[in-house]
Amino acid sequence: MQLLAGILSIESMGARGARALLMLALAWMAVVAPGVARAQSGAYPDKPIRFLVPYPPGGGTDVIARIVQERFQAVLGQPIVIDNKGGAGGAVGSEIAARAAPDGYTVLFTLSSHTINPAIFPKLGFDTVKDFEPVGLVASLPQILAANPQLPVNSVAELVALAKAKPELLSYASVGNGSPGHLAGELLKLRTASRMTHIPYRGGGPAVTDVMAGQVPLIWVSIPAAAQFVKTGKLKALGVSTLKRSAAFPDVPTLQEAGIADFEVDSWYAMFVPARTPKAIVDKLNRALNTVLGDAAIREKLLAQGAEAVGGTPETLGRTVAAELPKWAKLAKDANIQAD
Repeated sequence: MQLLAGILSIESMGARGARALLMLALAWMAVVAPGVARAQSGAYPDKPIRFLVPYPPGGGTDVIARIVQERFQAVLGQPIVIDNKGGAGGAVGSEIAARAAPDGYTVLFTLSSHTINPAIFPKLGFDTVKDFEPVGLVASLPQILAANPQLPVNSVAELVALAKAKPELLSYASVGNGSPGHLAGELLKLRTASRMTHIPYRGGGPAVTDVMAGQVPLIWVSIPAAAQFVKTGKLKALGVSTLKRSAAFPDVPTLQEAGIADFEVDSWYAMFVPARTPKAIVDKLNRALNTVLGDAAIREKLLAQGAEAVGGTPETLGRTVAAELPKWAKLAKDANIQAD
């Protein structure tokens, strides 16, 4: 800009010569400016990054985010601040993230409810596809069906029998409308022609607390939110939602093994940034994520929670989102799943 100002200030130059130099200066700026922009983007990050977790502390998403937090900030060289914004099955926090500046300093760290919410909420404050850029998959794991130890059932079969005999007694908690746990609970009702009442919470932590206290007899929740309580006997595990058993709880059967045909609800954790975030920043976050997940200690910590590290490219996560949106829309229609 100083060069351009200097050129324009030359009063002794004729109009034709001034125009020629002006064109030369503009051409110079066109060549140099992109390099300056690249240099500036190469400085990212130069301040703390916010992991916006759309669930309260203590839930599965929060647990997974905190497992990768320390290693992530070591890789990027800046603090990672976890900001919990729970509500509406993750929709409240996701909307905040969608409206954040597309500068790489707000990262949505969320659950697969991200692709479920559009199927059950008539109107969201954001577009799941258009308002976000995928960064990468973090981990995958089952939902676990757990009960208060005082509930007089010790298997899925016994639970279904009780639900059919005394449906007024049974309700189940989840981390909120549109969560994988919500879908798992409604799918169980659909597959067994039984009745149970859904009690949505603002996150896994509060839901687990109330089930242990006996306020709600059952819960469908991601394994990290319940693992320590199942291991200490404060919750009773009845089954997991995936086609194969969890490495964290190899003795707990899948719902299909328990006799519920055509039952599968997988859940994943992933990172997104607001739409229009520069590709260079998305790629840098993705490289950092894959570096973190390549750390054996991080993979072991995830596995201890029943979660399997995934990683991969932003495009892989984008394909996952595109494939799951119609899948969950069909299930919501078949099972008549609606926001409570």
